[in-house]
Amino acid sequence: FLSRFLIELIECMISCVNRFLRGATQRKMVERTFNSVSAKFDFAKQEEEILAYWKKIDAFQTSLKLAEGRPRFTFYDGPPFATGLPHYGHLLAGSIKDVVTRFAAQTGFYVERRFGWDTHGLPVEHEIDIKLGIKTRQDVMDLGIDKYNAECRKIVMRYSREWEEIVTRSGRWIDFKNDYKTLDTSYMESVWWVFKTIYDKQLVYQGYKVMPYSTHLNTSLSNFEANLNYKDVQDPSVVVSFPLVKDPETKLLAWTTTPWTLPSNLAVCVRESMDYMKIKDLKTGSFWILSVNRLEQIYKKPKKGKNYEIIETMKGSQLKGLEYVPLFDFFAKERNNGAFRVLVDDYVTDDSGTGIVHQAPGFGEDDFRVCMANGIFKKGDVVICPVDANGHFTEEVTDYAGVHVKTADRAIIRDLTASKRLIRETQFKHPYPFCWRSDTPLIYKAVPSWFVNVTKIRDDLLACNEQTYWVPGFVKEKRFHNWLKDARDWAISRSRYWGTPLPIWTSEDSKEVRVIGSVEELERLSGQTGITDLHRDKIDHITIPSADGKGVLKRVDGVFDCWFESGSMPYAQVHYPFEEKDSFLDRFPADFIAEGLDQTRGWFYTLMVLSTALFNKPAFKNLICNGLVLAEDGKKMSKKLKNYPDPMEIINAYGADALRVYLINSPVVRAEPLRFSKEGVFDVVKDVFLPWSNSYRFFVENADRYEMESGTKFTANPRIHSVTTNILDKWIFASLQTLTKRVRREMSAYKLYEVTPHLISFLNSLSLWYVRFNRDRMKGNSGSVEALHSLQTLHHVLLSLCRLMGPFTPFLVETMYLNLRRALPTDSELFVDSVHYLMIPEVDESALDEEIEVSVRRLQTVIEMGRKSRELKGRKTKQPLDHLLLVNPDQKYLDDVVKLQEYVLQDLNVRHFRVSSELQAFVKLTCVPDRKRLGVRLKRNAPKVCKALYDFSHEQVSSLQETGKAIVEGCEVFSEDVAIEMGFKGDAEKFSSSSADGGIVVLSTELTPDLLEEGYAREFVSRVQRLRKKAKLNQSMPVEVFYGCPSSPSNGVIMNGVDDAKAVELDSAIAHRNDYIRHQTRQCLNHQKYQPKHAVVIETETSDIAGQPCTITLTRPCVVFSSDLSSHGSEDFCSELREFVCTKNYASLKKDLTKSQGTLTVNIGGKEVVLSRGVDFFLNVDEQLKCPVS
Repeated sequence: FLSRFLIELIECMISCVNRFLRGATQRKMVERTFNSVSAKFDFAKQEEEILAYWKKIDAFQTSLKLAEGRPRFTFYDGPPFATGLPHYGHLLAGSIKDVVTRFAAQTGFYVERRFGWDTHGLPVEHEIDIKLGIKTRQDVMDLGIDKYNAECRKIVMRYSREWEEIVTRSGRWIDFKNDYKTLDTSYMESVWWVFKTIYDKQLVYQGYKVMPYSTHLNTSLSNFEANLNYKDVQDPSVVVSFPLVKDPETKLLAWTTTPWTLPSNLAVCVRESMDYMKIKDLKTGSFWILSVNRLEQIYKKPKKGKNYEIIETMKGSQLKGLEYVPLFDFFAKERNNGAFRVLVDDYVTDDSGTGIVHQAPGFGEDDFRVCMANGIFKKGDVVICPVDANGHFTEEVTDYAGVHVKTADRAIIRDLTASKRLIRETQFKHPYPFCWRSDTPLIYKAVPSWFVNVTKIRDDLLACNEQTYWVPGFVKEKRFHNWLKDARDWAISRSRYWGTPLPIWTSEDSKEVRVIGSVEELERLSGQTGITDLHRDKIDHITIPSADGKGVLKRVDGVFDCWFESGSMPYAQVHYPFEEKDSFLDRFPADFIAEGLDQTRGWFYTLMVLSTALFNKPAFKNLICNGLVLAEDGKKMSKKLKNYPDPMEIINAYGADALRVYLINSPVVRAEPLRFSKEGVFDVVKDVFLPWSNSYRFFVENADRYEMESGTKFTANPRIHSVTTNILDKWIFASLQTLTKRVRREMSAYKLYEVTPHLISFLNSLSLWYVRFNRDRMKGNSGSVEALHSLQTLHHVLLSLCRLMGPFTPFLVETMYLNLRRALPTDSELFVDSVHYLMIPEVDESALDEEIEVSVRRLQTVIEMGRKSRELKGRKTKQPLDHLLLVNPDQKYLDDVVKLQEYVLQDLNVRHFRVSSELQAFVKLTCVPDRKRLGVRLKRNAPKVCKALYDFSHEQVSSLQETGKAIVEGCEVFSEDVAIEMGFKGDAEKFSSSSADGGIVVLSTELTPDLLEEGYAREFVSRVQRLRKKAKLNQSMPVEVFYGCPSSPSNGVIMNGVDDAKAVELDSAIAHRNDYIRHQTRQCLNHQKYQPKHAVVIETETSDIAGQPCTITLTRPCVVFSSDLSSHGSEDFCSELREFVCTKNYASLKKDLTKSQGTLTVNIGGKEVVLSRGVDFFLNVDEQLKCPVS
């Protein structure tokens, strides 16, 4: 019992000592150059820590202060609404903006970045309408515009805090404190100045225009807004008749899906060149006129002689001017103005309907244009439009007065039936625009409006567009150019309340008009002072005395379209021209803007129109246009459908950097759609961030090991590339310079989609090639000088990457930089508080070396071919093979790879590498015909030609390859009609091959006992390293390794009375390759039968190696004793002696023994004993077994 107690006590004490030692080691690590890096990366948590650090040092504002005095790079940020939370579209555009502006700042510019808010317009009003139950304009009047606007003001910044939190968390640096809002008086005053300036240039007029109109919101919408929400709907489809005045038996047939517009009909329209016919309906005996191609509109199955007979045919031109009897009498007097006759226009087609289009100019844009062009009304006249602001018929249409137009459809159809004017009624499914805010059907309605005369400056717009640079270019050259080329006048007024009021005061007869361009002008002309707010409720009461003696001028009803406000952003955000008058023009146009593809008809367009009207300049020089982010199923992201993950969920799981790289490295930056995938973000973490971070961690661990083993501090060497002679060091430096040059070039061209793939490719090269090939070198296996050079090289590359990747992964690079900078002198220009204060690296021309890059690229190709050859034969990489043969006719290619052959041997785990330029000696060429291509060209001859091509000899294929053509079965075949493949001539059982770069590699795949043994040893090393990782041991932590194969007789086990031959083979292999395993693991290795019972086990695991169980145990180094200590006293005394020695600190014991020349003096119970190392005790099992000390 006492012995067991003492053993447990000793083990407990040893455990305590070990914990102390571990803590001491950790404390010592803190004092070293670099902070340790956890093997478990939590990128989201790291980002939170960096955010706190940025806040502590006020990083963004500090970066701006450091940049003062540099050339300006002007950026405009399009203002979002703060009535909703940011979605992926916002984060995408924000990421693009942040990448570009960070890059500009880190290439020597001062970049002001102000956030902006769109605070006016329908999105805000719609929410208030719902909240207050407002349905009509009168409801607002009853409430009072002041109260209505007060409600709007309360919610416009509702989510501003969330916006700031999410945008900041995404890593974007932008100024929220110095933001701009469209509701600010200074902003609104500049909007007034913009309007007055273009008014004075005679680019503004008042008139009517048929606009998309929301009867729910009581306002017109822009065509852009109308296109936002189309839905498939079923509408009544009716064909009605119009009897000719001079021939009442003959009737014109017209078709419409909006029966409610028929009471306002003033004309019908045909196409002058189209063919029409007069037919007799055999069922009713009626005579009808319609297009010759549109009989199916009135007959389900048109059949001449059964349904109808043709009386005559005519051109549309022959119908021009014919008068007809109107459907209703509500506007019969309009006949005096030329109404109720046939007009002609080329917009009429026979794609649908009857080829005759009914014209209601108050409700159709083409109707309006055609009727005005034919003198039914004149420009500026009040257009017949008997529908009020709520979409109800007015008293002008007495039969349906007060009824909503859509509801009136049924009553109108009923009345047309009763008057025998209805020919046919069906239901018609078609896409129809809905209000994007209220989700109710829109109507098209003529509304009075103030217009910017865009058509007058159309040529200037096209010229200004040519001065801009867009990425991608096709959006500018096609989509935007075409939009400008066909640009129509822009209705900029809205009959609403929460917005910048139109600064127009007119007399009662509208003859006297004053347009105000500033607060000062309004105060001066009105006599009212102290104006601090320009919203309607604050200025609607203000009048201006008439200069013509007509009493007072009053402000016109209405506010600006919010797109006019956002298009005024370049001027209004800085209160131009009232402030910064000179400095603004120095930095206008903006150097850069970015938004989504939908803004070609929105913000991009309004910016261009207003800047062209004001200055005949574009508002921007460079523009990146992104595509739409869709849900994973390809549908639009919908909160209602919940078909996408919350952005913050993704950021909290994978980090904002991962989301940014995923978005930036996708088709969406080329204005193509992206189906958002959570797995895609995870793939960035897995395939990009983890390998990169592991390379960084590997560096820190080995720099730490170097310092421990060399006793010297690791320091960075900025000129290491000129010191090192290692070819892979030279290669990674050359690749880094090529990357830097490419990043600078493509970023200057705003081609983010060209930059990120190269950055990611370099990161892969760093981790998968450079670090992989230099692992042993960095661990010191090639000497301390080589270890230092490789570590200094990796440090330089990692530090440069932090600067290059800064705009793309701002958090991750900051985490790495703050640790990597610890190797820099504090007076170094690269030693700063944040990596984002540093400039993007310049290209070091002296480090460029295209020849080395080509050589390593060829090496990589050969290795990849070798790996493929291994896979084809199922040979694991850890299993050594005898040799690899590279065959390529290009001798320079062979020479390039030969000088790097040590890496071929290392990576492919082969013992020998051979080369040959004699293709014919090893290679057989075959050709695979392109059946589809040949089928198109050779038709019926293709099958026999393909068969013959499959049977081509090596010589025939070689001839085809050289000459580019061959005659096969009497047909001419070209080299592009086939794929030429290389195969190995030799024994496929013993060799495996793969081809690329015009050559082939041949891998010997036979396994000898010696190769198998080495393979077991390599597998064993891998299991030891894996076990160290599992135990979370750093590389400098010493351990002892013990092993045992349970089925081996050396382990004293007999399986079913028969030794397991495989286990014997494995046990023997480990023993035979003991020196190799020790060298690779840098640890003592012994059989488990020698494992001391008192050794503290760190980790143990039984693994499968070569199909056999093998137990591997890691223990802490410990003292072992001679089997006979009896010369020093009794057995009990010797037992106490052992226990006392085991409690001593192992590291201290080693140190003391060095001083005492191998003796240890121990006092037990007053008795002093001198123990000798190598006689009485040993520092480890190796020493006991007469093995060399590790």
